[in-house]
Amino acid sequence: MRFIYSCIFYLITPLLLLKLWRRGAKAPAYRQRISERFGFPSKVSPSRPLWVHAVSVGETVAIAPVLKKLMAKHPQLPILITTSTPTGADRVAKIFAEFPQVWHQYCPYDQPAAVANFIGKQQPLGLLIVETELWPNMLAQCKRKQVPVVLANARMSEKSARGYRKLASLTQDMLNQLTLLIAQYERDAQRFVELGLSEDKLRVSGSIKFDADEDPTLDERAAALGAQIGSRKVVILGSSHESEEQGVLQLMPALWEQYPDLLLIIVPRHPERFDHVAQLAAQYSDRVGRRSSQASFENLQIYIGDTMGELKLLYSVADLAIVGGSFVPLGGQSPIEPASLGKGVLMGPQQFNFSVICPELENAGALQSCEDYSQIALHLTALLASDVQVREMGSKAQQYCLAQQGATNMLLEEIDKVLLVENSAHSR
Repeated sequence: MRFIYSCIFYLITPLLLLKLWRRGAKAPAYRQRISERFGFPSKVSPSRPLWVHAVSVGETVAIAPVLKKLMAKHPQLPILITTSTPTGADRVAKIFAEFPQVWHQYCPYDQPAAVANFIGKQQPLGLLIVETELWPNMLAQCKRKQVPVVLANARMSEKSARGYRKLASLTQDMLNQLTLLIAQYERDAQRFVELGLSEDKLRVSGSIKFDADEDPTLDERAAALGAQIGSRKVVILGSSHESEEQGVLQLMPALWEQYPDLLLIIVPRHPERFDHVAQLAAQYSDRVGRRSSQASFENLQIYIGDTMGELKLLYSVADLAIVGGSFVPLGGQSPIEPASLGKGVLMGPQQFNFSVICPELENAGALQSCEDYSQIALHLTALLASDVQVREMGSKAQQYCLAQQGATNMLLEEIDKVLLVENSAHSR
């Protein structure tokens, strides 16, 4: 099965290049460092690194606190972080700017030669995969070269499990090539076992996303931004995808009639869509500002968060957060970040990426699920009329997140035991 898969992957190489080139029209970084995607590293460490694969921004942000604690314990440990997206690469550069032992490369495509060349050049001590980014050749080559692999913060929705079941033999082979799998919750763990994972390779920890990296400057920056906004009510649509901005924007005229000072902040998930979203917003209001242009908040109705790495700051100044990816079939972006900041959360029906966390937040009174945009309008209308209810919702959200912390320490222990067993001999 893996042979057929590999042949198909080689055959579609021209399509992969075309995809990079097309994406590069809006995001030029996709046209850069292409050789890395075919297994030719631009940098090789003189000592064996820990390889961490975090596919994009969310996974990078989630694993950052773990890696910083790991480096405090092992200050000489080189860490190679691979992502698949330029936005992930950008976030690695910003988060680890003060850590010269950390560097980024694009993850090689899952072609046997590309992965083998990459591993052969880098000779990693071990591979830490964040969440559920499973690639057959990556895992097979790690096993062949005796590189231990830990899948951390792993989740498996029922929808994803159905997809993996269609390739049952390939899935079982991949899972049993893992050295250890640390699942977020028992429900995730059970699905991995049903797909063929041996139970002796399984641990359950909770989600590391609750142990977010604290920004000591956040409170000061949020206070300054909040002072610019003033006392008006603020709703944010965070990590939005195609069609979600329009779905929320069409609700705004009626909401502005009831709450004339209401400010809507929109932060698109992908930076190549910033201009499009700003143009779309201009169809609903002539009072649109963009963060990149340092727009004044005076008289603004819509504010576009079109800078990278500031979603947390913009969540901080909102009263309520609508989390994107939940009105399109993508399973929802993370509600943890706004909830941990004490913001009440509204989400659409697509929540399978957080199939445990979302119901628990809802049961705690911190999240309201909405079947469609009309329900968003109803909930916003009711909540904006009650400052007390908004504060209570945010307080419950923060309390829930604080109670979930602790997964990072367990993961650090397993990294030491499983991936860094040769850490005492760093030279090649």
